Amino acid sequence: VIRPEPCGVCGSRIRFGKTAIKCCQCQLLLHTKCREQCPSPCVPRPRHHTWPREGVLADFAPSTTPLVPPLVVQCVTEVETRGLTETGLYRVPGAEQLVREWKRRLLRAGGALPTLSSVTDIHVVCGVLKDFLRGLKEPLVTFSLHPAFLSAADILDDAACDTALRHVVSKLPPANRDTLAFLMLHLLKVSRSPNCKMDVLNLSRVFGPTLVGHSSANPTPLAIMEDTPRQCKVVARLLSLPADFWRGFVGTEQENLVPM
Repeated sequence: VIRPEPCGVCGSRIRFGKTAIKCCQCQLLLHTKCREQCPSPCVPRPRHHTWPREGVLADFAPSTTPLVPPLVVQCVTEVETRGLTETGLYRVPGAEQLVREWKRRLLRAGGALPTLSSVTDIHVVCGVLKDFLRGLKEPLVTFSLHPAFLSAADILDDAACDTALRHVVSKLPPANRDTLAFLMLHLLKVSRSPNCKMDVLNLSRVFGPTLVGHSSANPTPLAIMEDTPRQCKVVARLLSLPADFWRGFVGTEQENLVPM
């Protein structure tokens, strides 16, 4: 292994210089010690269904609008069904091993997602959603529009800021725009739940790095330091936009998004 990659069986990283096994048909990569746990027979499948960091959001989106990946819809639906009474939603981490395992299972399932109702800890479901978004090849706001989002959020006049943000959101690729709208409506629900104790400021701190990220895949240490507070500001400003604006992208009713 030259570039560290996760093992397809246990989920932990295979480090630089270590020997690994890779299937020539389905591209599954695993530790030599995990060979006995390898699923058999293998099923050839697109690589982005296995590791999200190799795909952009559109690679996971359906072919019909709204273009929100089924994994995102299922996680959000589960959280809204039984998580809006949990304190620290999205701030409290779920068990790392379970998050990795469920993320792997969901991505390998493709369109036929297994139900998340068997996941006892709702924080694990939150962790899967965050990990999926973090693992994309580029952040939800995209590398090219990253500077525009930061600049719009810096505008001091609220009305002018809102106008600029609406304009930049409309320039996002359709899948990114629809998914951002879906997530904003969800996070607004979380922020309004008194039991969660996760107001807009708390949510923006959690989701700033995840949704906004940086303007390149390999930011400098200086860029990371400068971007962090501005990432949070962008999410906070986006959450200040009215819900009707976001509903315009995903429809007034979201029942059609919920997987049957």
